[in-house]
Amino acid sequence: MPRNEEPYSREEKQQMGSVTHNIARMLRGGSAASAGPASTAEKREERISRRSSGLTEFTRAIAGEEGLRILDLGPTSPANIAHLTELGHKVYNEDVLKESLDPAWLVRSEDGALVIDPDHFFSENLAYSNTQFDAILCWDVCDYLNEALVKPMVNRIHRLLKTKGVLLAFFHTRDAGPDAPYYRYHIVGADTLELQYGPRFRLQRVFNNRHIENLFRDFASLKFFLARDNVREILVVR
Repeated sequence: MPRNEEPYSREEKQQMGSVTHNIARMLRGGSAASAGPASTAEKREERISRRSSGLTEFTRAIAGEEGLRILDLGPTSPANIAHLTELGHKVYNEDVLKESLDPAWLVRSEDGALVIDPDHFFSENLAYSNTQFDAILCWDVCDYLNEALVKPMVNRIHRLLKTKGVLLAFFHTRDAGPDAPYYRYHIVGADTLELQYGPRFRLQRVFNNRHIENLFRDFASLKFFLARDNVREILVVR
């Protein structure tokens, strides 16, 4: 399984940033003289800047102490690695949503339908036996993840997160339609994200506040932040 079990070093972070920079230059075509209508690849590279109150609180929670273990549950982001390692922390990454689409996790139900097997999935994903994390970036994984995996994932996170550890998560509001785009989130400042179009994952559900509170009922506290783009941000404390 493509999972990083060791934190990224500063050298690896610099190499990943260099590769991303070179790819972006290739997609842009290299010069204004060759510029034409934007290609699909170029559009996928476009980024939207967004202020985030939840990220502000998350940043405050991990400030003032170095060497924290932080788990990012989204796609690998050189920007996130750079930002967090420059703060002196260790970054781990697992793209849980992408991994959940692997047909290897499917089994036949009693009625013959193919369904995902949570026990099998979590035997090889988020499978940290002795590692606990000080903070977790969950992004909006819960909104796009297969229903059978959502609650087991939150239960696993509860076991992995240290007491008083923090988790940042985003949830769409009811105004977001099923075709709401899936974004990759890149941290570019203490309170600022850049949103980049990701794979065309379909929004699976919309949680209301009560559903979210029930989902994280075993945690110590939740703090909600209502954004302007049909997204609620929450900071959860273990």
